[in-house]
Amino acid sequence: MFLLDSETLFSASTLLESGSAVNGGEDASGQSPAHVAACGGEAFCLLWLLHTGADPNQQDAFGETPVHKAARVGSLECISVLVASEAQLEIRNSEGLTAEDVAWSAGREHCGRLLRTLRNNGRPLTSTGPGRKRALENTSLDAVDGKKARDW
Repeated sequence: MFLLDSETLFSASTLLESGSAVNGGEDASGQSPAHVAACGGEAFCLLWLLHTGADPNQQDAFGETPVHKAARVGSLECISVLVASEAQLEIRNSEGLTAEDVAWSAGREHCGRLLRTLRNNGRPLTSTGPGRKRALENTSLDAVDGKKARDW
């Protein structure tokens, strides 16, 4: 069972109940429901919003996308969901910072490392990104003790 934090649930439900679509109905600072979910670290809620048509690259009044919000709060799960939904990691906010920059400045080293790895490796979590073919070629499908083996 998945339980949402009551404050995050209230914020997201307030946006949705006000008649907003998943990409509309932003609050005064331009926060969409996807921004609110990412800021709250609510990966399952964010996944649902993205599957119902939320734009993973929508920018708020500060130029921040949901990836910026997830990086600021240190949510690896939300970053992963957004990357799998083809979020653009190169988008800069109004201060000129990417989500990776935001993660490092907020002291979220684990998020900064993930975003740096995704940038350097051509976003390996996407099925069509550069480097994906190479990763698949280097994976052996032969099982050793019931586990996949990698030929490096």
